[in-house]
Amino acid sequence: MMAVPDPSALRDVDVAGLHRWLERHRGHVLDDVLDLVGQETPSDDPALLDRGLARLERWATGMLGQPRHRSRTDGGSHGDTLTLEFAGTGCAPVVLLGHYDTVWPAGTLADWPCTVDGDRATGPGIFDMKAGLVQAVWALRALSATGHQAPPVRLVLNGDEEIGSPVSRPVIERACAGAAAVLVFEGSAAGALKTGRKGVGIFDVTVTGREAHAGLEPEKGVSAIDEMARATLKLHALADPAAGTTVNVGLVQGGSAINVVAGRAAARVDVRVASRAEADRVDHALARLKPHDPRAGITVTGEWNRPVMERTPAIAAMAGLARAAAAELGSDLAEVSVGGASDGNFAAATGVPVLDGIGAVGDGAHARHEHVSVAALTERSAIAAAVLAAFPKGRTE
Repeated sequence: MMAVPDPSALRDVDVAGLHRWLERHRGHVLDDVLDLVGQETPSDDPALLDRGLARLERWATGMLGQPRHRSRTDGGSHGDTLTLEFAGTGCAPVVLLGHYDTVWPAGTLADWPCTVDGDRATGPGIFDMKAGLVQAVWALRALSATGHQAPPVRLVLNGDEEIGSPVSRPVIERACAGAAAVLVFEGSAAGALKTGRKGVGIFDVTVTGREAHAGLEPEKGVSAIDEMARATLKLHALADPAAGTTVNVGLVQGGSAINVVAGRAAARVDVRVASRAEADRVDHALARLKPHDPRAGITVTGEWNRPVMERTPAIAAMAGLARAAAAELGSDLAEVSVGGASDGNFAAATGVPVLDGIGAVGDGAHARHEHVSVAALTERSAIAAAVLAAFPKGRTE
């Protein structure tokens, strides 16, 4: 098994030289970002996703050359997942992970075109996460251009991340098998790496009551809405902010008419946890959820959409390596644990060291103020390149 290289592995890596080379190409880097953002790829539009992935593959192979292996997994009603494997030196493959789908519907560019104003570039999907895709490819290009060794690389690009990665998850997990590390080019958190991500569970609660006339014989009815209200209080009581657990009953539907005791109610529940122990606690509580009125019934279905990404020693070591590379550029690279999930959760669950949030510096994911820092595009790409260059020099154990 490959150990995460110690920061001393950066001794022979010219991090500043990588950054200088990328800075000389900053205009081209930005052009590539704007080009990708200019191709709309909403998660629910297979035709646009297919067109966007074809464009992305042409650009990536034009930059890096033909891969030694290529595979493409059909995404069905969502985007396909493309895996490109490139040869390298000295260790197991390092996975570069990113998604090309966005939350923005087709036509968004018509009233929100890509624009650049000083250091701020904006456009739908630029921060989450098309800039990160460009940074990943340019990091590899920089290593080649400056004579640095690179490890073997698996570049995995999926088109269903924004809707939970239902098709790409097993592809990602297979790509991580036997890998030395995974770099997830999701956007940073105000510049910070993401060394912890909450696990996310989506659950459906269904209550079955008994319908009756609300005026003539309400006593013969069992209100599913009343039961759902009581269940909602129980569910929200499961939240434990100190432990990083949040519970949100976000959607509720029920009843058939105002003068009918409701015979059915349903709710969708979002649960986020910061540890596997909390996930187990919530699972146990959901299994024990019972109705107040024994004539009613409650069923809970759903699953943990994303496993917890806890800050393991290996993840901490990856962050330390990136911090050491950033220090060579005079930057202080922070780290943080966040409530949002990514495909990094799946990667971390395989036990492989993960570096997440190494992508763009900016803000506004899923919002109209979505933007990235132009200057940071090359700096973060140089840091990622330096981390990659450390792996051929690392030791195995």
